[in-house]
Amino acid sequence: MKGVPFSGVLRLSRFIIRQDRMRYMWWLVGIIGMTLIVPPAFNELYPTEQDRNIMAETMKNPAMEAMVGPGDLANYTLGAMVSHQMLLMTAIAVAIMNILLMVRHTRAEEEDGQAELLRSLPIARHSQLIASMFTLFGVNLLLASLIGIGLYSLSFESMGLSGSLIYGASLGAVGLFFAGVTAVCAQLSESSRGAVGLSFTIMIGCYVMRSVTEWIPPFGWLTQVQPYSNNNWVPVVGLLGTSILWFVLAVVLQGNRDIGSGFLPSRSGRAHASILLRHPIGLAWRLQRTAFISWSIGMLVLGLSYGSVLGDLDSFFQNNDLLASMIVADENSSLTAQFLPMLMAVLAFISTIPALLSIHKLVGEERKSRVEHLLGRAVSRNQLLGSYLIVSVCTGFLMLSFSALGLWLAGTTSMEDPFTFPTVWQASIVHFPAVVTMIAISTCLIGVAQKATGFVWLYLFYGFLTLYLGGLFQFPNWMEKLSPFGYVSKLPIEDMNWLSAGGLLAVAVILLVFGMNRYTNRDIEG
Repeated sequence: MKGVPFSGVLRLSRFIIRQDRMRYMWWLVGIIGMTLIVPPAFNELYPTEQDRNIMAETMKNPAMEAMVGPGDLANYTLGAMVSHQMLLMTAIAVAIMNILLMVRHTRAEEEDGQAELLRSLPIARHSQLIASMFTLFGVNLLLASLIGIGLYSLSFESMGLSGSLIYGASLGAVGLFFAGVTAVCAQLSESSRGAVGLSFTIMIGCYVMRSVTEWIPPFGWLTQVQPYSNNNWVPVVGLLGTSILWFVLAVVLQGNRDIGSGFLPSRSGRAHASILLRHPIGLAWRLQRTAFISWSIGMLVLGLSYGSVLGDLDSFFQNNDLLASMIVADENSSLTAQFLPMLMAVLAFISTIPALLSIHKLVGEERKSRVEHLLGRAVSRNQLLGSYLIVSVCTGFLMLSFSALGLWLAGTTSMEDPFTFPTVWQASIVHFPAVVTMIAISTCLIGVAQKATGFVWLYLFYGFLTLYLGGLFQFPNWMEKLSPFGYVSKLPIEDMNWLSAGGLLAVAVILLVFGMNRYTNRDIEG
């Protein structure tokens, strides 16, 4: 059987689907749900052609074109508006989904030894990789179909069947493009972390390059599709063809390397370990040092990109009811100052991701049976968990600071009357108690039910949805208060609410104590 090309692909595909069916479902529900709730909201905000034309005029802004790409502003129907403002953002979410799932099915299983176990069965050498490709092809096809049918079923006049189908198809094509890119990165890197990091670097690079030229795939090509106006299928076909090339390259590369190895080998370590490795904190930091540096650079660059558009915001907001509904009304402050709390909230949500990844690293080490080697020495469980907790809290604090630094640096050159650094830093660091609370929730889950730690990502997404889009969709105030970010003061518009900040920290301490207690008393997964 091993001599038969691609033997076992169908069985492996069924196994992958059975193993990760819930993960697929949550991704699809989240992306499709966000796509389908936007058109009715836009239709309510801009019911007439005159309202949409005013919106189109405000979108004639170099800063916004750099962020969302060009659109059919001369014929700004509801469908053209949805496509212009939502397609690129949704494509990024689809890209993230495919990157994480492809790494999970390929390099992560190889790193955990599961791929070697599968190779002992009567399957071909490339079967696992091809089964992963087939599975993600099915996921992206389902995503494209449901989005296309769902948008058409909304029955808006300007959102016809052809435009809806090409909207869904373009998202599916972007997903397949990054699935292929990640399959190649999984062959280049020796670890799952390296494959994820390399794939995300390519994704961010493609997004940045799209603002320079529209000829860089996939995001540059995506902006040329323009569903509900031009309905250009050529970029979609081009993305599908490029995806096939990526997949073929991944198969060729896999056939020319040994299992467990990569074409970009890790550099040799030092002959003697650092003195920091004598303590669990030093080990926790060493395991996450590369990821920390990468995220720090990313948050600094993200802050710079956001700060570069601050100078154009006052003119942009004057006629933009959509974004005006998301900011704090204050006649004594400029619209840019009123927008700053929402901008810093978005950066705070992103800054929470590396902090949570840091504390979740302990769960990964336990699943790989590496924790018992440490606990067999003079290291207590509280020391081990506390070390990762300290690194995680410091990561959250520094990510907030780096994003504030980047935004302030860019703002000093783009604004006529720039913010002072203390103003920007305080507007960012005010989210720190909420970040600590999210870390504490993860710590509690690690102690009580470590397999449920993934649910914290849904909770983080819920907080982002209610705060970022709460004004647009008119969510009640109590929904925002279900997230720790709902208690954050909106500096510099509002005064600092020390009671709310202290309450968040008190809740975080309680959760941390409970989580550490349960971690001390539960069995270690072997």
